[in-house]
Amino acid sequence: MTFVQVLACVMAASAVAGQRQGQRAAVSPEAMLETTINRYCLGCHNDRTRTADLTLAGVSATNVAAHAPVLEKVLQKVRAGEMPPTGRPRPDAASAANLVAWLETELDRSAAAEPNPGAPAIHRLNRAEYRNAVRDLLGLDLDHARDLPADDSGYGFDNISDVLTVSPLHIEKYIAAARRISRLAAGTVTPRPVVEKYSPARGTANEAIDGLPPNERGGILFRHHFAFDADYSVTVRVRGRRAPGMPAPKLDVRVDGKRVRLVDADFDAQEANQGTRSFELRLPLAAGDHEIAAGFLTEYGKTEDSVTTVTDGYSVDYVLVGGPYEATGPGDTESRRRIFVCRPAVGQAEESCARQILTSLARRVYRRPVTATDIDPLMTLFAMGRADGTSFDDGIEMALSGVLVSPSFLFRAASGPEGGAPGSIHRISDLDLASRLSFFLWSSIPDDELLVLAEQGRLGEPGVLEAQLTRMLADPKARALGENFGGQWLQLRNVADWAPDPERFEQFDEALRYAFQRETELFLEYLIREDRSVLELIDADYTFLNERLAGFYDIEGVEGGYFRRVPLDGAERGGILTHGSVLMVTSYPTRTSPVLRGKWVLENLLGAPPPPPPPNVPALSDTAETSAGSLREALEAHRANPACGVCHSRLDPLGFALENFDAVGAYRTEDDGVPVEASGALPDGTAVNGSRGLRDVLLSRRQEFVETLADRLLTYALGRGLESCDRPAVRVIRRRVEAEDYRFSALVAAIVDSVPFRLRRIPES
Repeated sequence: MTFVQVLACVMAASAVAGQRQGQRAAVSPEAMLETTINRYCLGCHNDRTRTADLTLAGVSATNVAAHAPVLEKVLQKVRAGEMPPTGRPRPDAASAANLVAWLETELDRSAAAEPNPGAPAIHRLNRAEYRNAVRDLLGLDLDHARDLPADDSGYGFDNISDVLTVSPLHIEKYIAAARRISRLAAGTVTPRPVVEKYSPARGTANEAIDGLPPNERGGILFRHHFAFDADYSVTVRVRGRRAPGMPAPKLDVRVDGKRVRLVDADFDAQEANQGTRSFELRLPLAAGDHEIAAGFLTEYGKTEDSVTTVTDGYSVDYVLVGGPYEATGPGDTESRRRIFVCRPAVGQAEESCARQILTSLARRVYRRPVTATDIDPLMTLFAMGRADGTSFDDGIEMALSGVLVSPSFLFRAASGPEGGAPGSIHRISDLDLASRLSFFLWSSIPDDELLVLAEQGRLGEPGVLEAQLTRMLADPKARALGENFGGQWLQLRNVADWAPDPERFEQFDEALRYAFQRETELFLEYLIREDRSVLELIDADYTFLNERLAGFYDIEGVEGGYFRRVPLDGAERGGILTHGSVLMVTSYPTRTSPVLRGKWVLENLLGAPPPPPPPNVPALSDTAETSAGSLREALEAHRANPACGVCHSRLDPLGFALENFDAVGAYRTEDDGVPVEASGALPDGTAVNGSRGLRDVLLSRRQEFVETLADRLLTYALGRGLESCDRPAVRVIRRRVEAEDYRFSALVAAIVDSVPFRLRRIPES
C-alpha cells in the first residue's frame, strides 16, 4: 500500500470517528436525563423497591414541572457526587456536569413561569424579638423576656412560625411582663428599696475583662436600671489575699465608664483570715440605665524589681445594688421621653393627649398606621388606670400594658389584597416588607425611617430599598443577625452549656468559654459590618482575640482583656472551623469526634446532611475513649460494616482533618504520645490533609457552600422551612452572590429580592 493510500485510509477512519463523536455530542440533555435514570437510578429508585422512599419511574424531560420535587433531589445528589453510590456504575464527570447544568436551567425556568412563594403561617414573636422590640419602642435595654417560656426550634432556628405556638402559660407570662415593663417605662413603680445581686458571669481572679480599662483585673461589668432619681448603695464584695511585700490593692469603681471611687482594698486581721471583705458606696444617680464596673488596678500588684504586671490574687466576688433611698421622682428617662410626647394642659381634658400618646406608641409597635378601632380599646384602659391611680401617668401605664399584650404586637401576619382569590400570588405590601426586613436584620420592629417609607409606599422602590439595606446592615442593631442567626446556624448557643472533662482539660475555664463565644460573635459582626466575602467564613486569615484566648492559641503579641482583630499569617487556624467554639461543640466532653465534626461540616457548610444511622447498627467501640490513634482504628473497623461505610466514608475524612485540635480547640501534634494523623480521602478520591486541606476542599465546593448559606439565611429570614419550590430561588441567590464577589450585602440583597421574600400566596382556606 502506497503512502497516499495509507493517508487516505487514515483520513477516512478519522472522518468516521469524528462522525461518531459528533453523534455522541449531539445527544440532547433531555435524552441524557432519561438515559441516566434508566441506566443508573431505576435499579434502586423504582415503584417496587422505593429505596430512600424515592421512585424515579415515569420521570422524563417532558414533565419537569410535574416532577420538580423529585428532580430537585436528583440534582442535589448528582451534583454532590453522592449518587450513584460509591462502587456502583455512574456517569462520567462530563456527563454528570452537563446533566446538572440542564436540570438547573429547566427547574429554574419552570419555577419562573409559575412562581410559588409559599404561604407562611401567622408568626409569634420569639423571646429575642420580644426583648428587642420593647427595647426599641421604650428604650429599656433589659431582659424583658426572661420569664417567658422557652421557644421551640424548627429547621435549626427558634423563629419558625409553625413551632411558635401559644399556650395559656404564654398568655399569663405576657400579661405579667407587660405590667412590669409598662410600670418601669412610665415611671409609676412604687419607690421602695430593694437589693439586687450581680456576680461575675465569666472570668477568673487574674483575668482582664472586656469593657474594663486594660490595666484592671479580677473585675465585674454590668448594667442596672435605676427607676428613680435617688441615692443608691453599691456594695462590692471582694476576695483574695495580699502576698508578702505587696502593697494594698486599689479597687476602682466606675459608673458609665467614669471613676466614682478608688478604694484601698486592704483587709484587717479578721477579714484576712476569712479572705473576703465588703466595701459600700452611697451614690446619687439619675433614673435610667447605668453601667456599673469594679476592678483592681494591676499597677498596685507590682513588686519593685518586677518587669511584668501581675496581680496579687484579688477579685470581685459580687456586687449588691440597693435602693432607691430618698427618691425625688421618676426622672427624665429615655423611656418617659419616648412615651410622653405631650402633656395635658392644666384645666383641659386629658383624653386628647392620651390618644396622641397611644396612637404614637401603637403605630410603632403594631408596625402600621392605626385607626380608631385600634385606639378606642386602649382609651378604655387609660380611663380605668386613671380612675384606679392618682395621675395621668397611671392611665398611660395601664393603656401601655394593653399595647404590649395586643395580638397586633405579639403576632406578625402578612396582609393580602382585598378580594384576593385563595391560592393567588401577590407582592407583599411595603408595610409587610418593612416588618420582614426589620425582623430579618434586627430581630425587632421597624424604626421610624423604615416605617415612614413604607407608609408612603416608597420602600419597595429599587434605589430606596438598596439604601435602606445598607443603612440597616451598618446599624448596631444588625448585631442581632450574628447573634440569633449565627448563634443557631453555628450552634454557638451550645457553648454556654458545654462541659469538657475538667481532669482531661485542666486549661479550660469560664474565661476561655466566654472568649470562645466572643471570638465567633465578633468575627460574624465584622464580616457583616464591613461587608466582607462570605468565603472568609471558610478561610479568613484573621480572627478576634484577647490576651487569654491568644495565649491558648499560642499566638504572641496580644495583651489585655479587650478583643481585637489579629492576623493569622502562617497559623494553623483560619475561618470558623478552627474557632474554639465550633471545635468544642463538635466534640464529646472527653475526646474529639471526627463523626460529629464531619457531620457538622456536611450539614452546616455543604448542605448534605447524612441520613440517620440504620437500625441495629452497633455503636462505636468504647475503646475509642483513650487516644486519637485508637479512635481512628475504631472508626476504620466501624466503616468495615457496609451499612455504616456508606455514610462514614463521607463523614470521617472531613472530621479527621480537624484532629490536630483537641476537644476544647487546643492545637496538638500528638495525643498520649501517639502522633495525630489528620488526613483522609473522600469517596471520589479527593485527599483531605489537615485543616488547611479541609479549607481547600470546601473552597473547591464553594457553590455548595454558598447555596447552603443562602438556604440557612433564607430559612431564618422567612421564618419557615424551605421546600422544593424554593430551591430555584436559592440558586438565583447563589448566582447573584457569585457575580458580586461573594459580599455579604449581596447575599442579603438577593434574599430580599427573592420570590419567597417579596411574594406571598393567599392560603387556600
